[in-house]
This record gives sequence, structure tokens and C-alpha cells, in this order.
Amino acid sequence: VAEHWQVARGGKRMPAWRDIDPVMLGPRLRNVWSWKFDRKTELFTGRLAGEAIDTIFGKSLRGADMEPFYGAELYARVYPKHRRVVVEPAFMHGKGFVFIRVGRSVVGERISMPLAEDGEHGDSIFGATVYRPLEEIDFDKRAGLDFSGEVAQFFPLDPA
Repeated sequence: VAEHWQVARGGKRMPAWRDIDPVMLGPRLRNVWSWKFDRKTELFTGRLAGEAIDTIFGKSLRGADMEPFYGAELYARVYPKHRRVVVEPAFMHGKGFVFIRVGRSVVGERISMPLAEDGEHGDSIFGATVYRPLEEIDFDKRAGLDFSGEVAQFFPLDPA
């Protein structure tokens, strides 16, 4: 997914939504997701999510406002990361308990990349999340496990 985003960029700082080719993503489509970003209101609206993303949430994010989709607690953690990716702009890589806040113990990795219709000013975020459910965890014997959630690293984009 990241390789395709890089190729789709061409000589631009960021690719546009129209530059993302679902055929090139093939079986990875089930793990992709995207949110539109309104620069005036600074709010996100769901664009799409693959089957694996809809399954973990139990609902589709398509057309959803981000805050009610995630709920207040999770939104407070997710929104700043997504905003940074699209506004800075930056590439984000996260790993760890990527879905612990949705009531499941799910470990995985996530990448988030900005999109821009003009190639320069972010207006969407495009990402992919791969995960695997953990077997039931005995929470009385959790010593040494980090339940703080996803650990994210940000990499600012170079100018085109």
C-alpha cells in the first residue's frame, strides 16, 4: 500500500485520491481505509473502508463523521494523529494494540498517508491496517504487557 502511494505521488508532494488505483492494491484492498478532511472545519468524514476494517468495527465508516464513529474516548486519541498526517503532512507508521479500544485485543500495524487533490495541501488521509486477534488474555497475569495502545512514528514529507 505504501509503495503504491509512493508511485502514485509521481513528482508531487502527495498523490490525489484519483491517483490511487484499486487494481494495483489487489488483495490489500480489504485492509485499506480513507477519511476526507475539510480544512475549514478541520473535521473528517469517512470515505471508504475495506472488508477487514468494517469487520473489526462492526460497521462501515463510509459517510460517517469521525467523532461519533469512534466515540469520544477513541476520537480523542485518533483525531490528533490523523490531523497531523494530513496537515503537516506526514507519513505515519503505528504498531501495537491498534484496536484495543473497540473491545477486542487486536495487535497489528497501521500506515497513514496524506492525499491532496492539488498535490500540495492535504485534504484526505489514506491508510491500511493489518491486524490479528490475540487469544484471550488473562488480565490478572498481564505483567510485562503494554496495554497503552498503538505506538506511532511520524515521518514528515519532503517537498516535491
